[in-house]
Amino acid sequence: MIYIAHRGNTDGPKPEQENSPEYIDKALSDGFYAEIDVRKGNMLGEFIMGHDYGEHKLPVEWFEDRKGLLFIHAKDLETYTYFTRQKDFNVFWHQEDDYTLTSAGMIWAYPGSALNEKTICVMPETVVYSRVDLSQCYGICSDFVKNYRYEFGT
Repeated sequence: MIYIAHRGNTDGPKPEQENSPEYIDKALSDGFYAEIDVRKGNMLGEFIMGHDYGEHKLPVEWFEDRKGLLFIHAKDLETYTYFTRQKDFNVFWHQEDDYTLTSAGMIWAYPGSALNEKTICVMPETVVYSRVDLSQCYGICSDFVKNYRYEFGT
C-alpha cells in the first residue's frame, strides 16, 4: 500500500503550511507521496501551489525533481494539459466524481466511494470505512497518513 500526504499533511491538517514546498518536501523525506494542488502561473514554466488560490510560485524544475512522488491535482486546464503531456507525471482533475483516473492509471476514489485493490482511498477519515475495506486499497491519501501507515504497514 502507498501512503499519500494530502497537501503535505501527515499528522492532521495544518492549513497554514499546506501546499508549501518545504512542507511537501518534509512529507516526501518522511517516506510519503504527496498530493498537491497546482495551477498555472503567469510566467513561462511557472506553476503555483495552493488549494483555493495560488500561494507558492515554483519553476517547473521543482516538480520535475519530485515527479515520481507527486499526485498533482490540476486546478485549471492549462496545468492539466501541461502535466499530461510530460513523461512520468501523475496528474488528475476532479470535483466530486466518484472515481477519477490519474494520468498514471490509478483510480482516485472520492470519499465514500466503494473501494478495491486498484483504488486510492481519499480522506477516509471523513467517512466510515471498515478496516477490511481500507486494507485492500492500493493507497490512502489522508491528512493522517502517519496513522494509516502505522495501522497497515508498508
